[in-house]
Amino acid sequence: MTTQKTLFTLGFATLALASPLLSKAQSSLPVYIGTYTGGLSKGIYRTTLNLKDGALSKPELVAETSSPSFLAFHPSGKYLYAVNEDQEFNGEKSGAVSSFQIDPATGQLTSLNQVSSRGVWPCHVMLDKAGKFAYIANYAGGNYTVLPLLADGYVGEVMQTVSRAGTLGSNKARQDMPHPHSMNFASGFKYLIGCDLGTDSVLTYRADSNTGRLTPAKSLHLPSGTGPRHFAFHPNGKLAFVNGELASTLTSLRYTASTGELTPIQALSTLPKDFKGSSTTAETKVHPSGKFVYVSNRGHDSIAVFTVNADTGAITFMGNDSTLGKTPRNFNIDPSGKFLIAGNQDSNSLVSFRINSTTGRLTPTGSKVTVGKPVCVRFYTK
Repeated sequence: MTTQKTLFTLGFATLALASPLLSKAQSSLPVYIGTYTGGLSKGIYRTTLNLKDGALSKPELVAETSSPSFLAFHPSGKYLYAVNEDQEFNGEKSGAVSSFQIDPATGQLTSLNQVSSRGVWPCHVMLDKAGKFAYIANYAGGNYTVLPLLADGYVGEVMQTVSRAGTLGSNKARQDMPHPHSMNFASGFKYLIGCDLGTDSVLTYRADSNTGRLTPAKSLHLPSGTGPRHFAFHPNGKLAFVNGELASTLTSLRYTASTGELTPIQALSTLPKDFKGSSTTAETKVHPSGKFVYVSNRGHDSIAVFTVNADTGAITFMGNDSTLGKTPRNFNIDPSGKFLIAGNQDSNSLVSFRINSTTGRLTPTGSKVTVGKPVCVRFYTK
């Protein structure tokens, strides 16, 4: 039974989720890794990125937990939340959401509690600006759920379930039902954007900052069979980008902040023209400078690099850079914009790359470390 805790009061300080600028004197940055457990992995791991040469330290296990496939830090820097991407939790057909306290001295995690996500295979977690609510995408549950975050870091039981419906896409094998895959806040935290792979939809919800509840606002339908998966905003807040997992595409979008509406601008393939194999996209990231957009290809095993015109939203495909491993489900760019770390799920490796500030292309730093089935890379900046 879950221990009940007191909710945040309305007077809780507002804290920004955006990463602060790194200190010029800072030489390294902690990195937390979410994984699929079994085989080499037992849970959440921690490494450090050397900010001078891109070297990664030997990863250490900081918390044992089942398949923590996506991670999020509380804006205070005191707590970490993970989705446990499972099919069953306490006899219920559902995954779970786990909370941990971060030891500021060692980086180790102490388990606080775990509750049902009220949906099978939760695959993404996003927190609001004040750290009062967690928003979960349940891939095989066909829903989004909202959970309160309590004053001492514990996570409360699901307080709202938003079930998905709509016309399914043309890929009968993968688009057999709605498949929510991610949620991302727009600047200002008024609207939350959800991607539904099953119905080819990118959905805008109004998020109530006091109650946490979601209300549908806008809906964008991409071409059938696209399979929208992960979404990222441009630093200017006027543009956004979504990858199509099933079609291997990147679509640039115009965002209207007053209404939450998204309008397509351009869509390009993430794969080279001569590629004939099977591949699906996974992660989308925008460079802190706003000059580049990156998408990972699983199958082609590469990062697709695009430049972007910040005024028009036009994107240009620059090419693909190998991740030096198999199945790059997730990757991330450090806040300085100098390095990218790719997690290769099926070759159990993390590989760091230096980012060319002019072209956006990636060059291996020579640093490669072993982590079992890495599927989430998160920089800790507190």
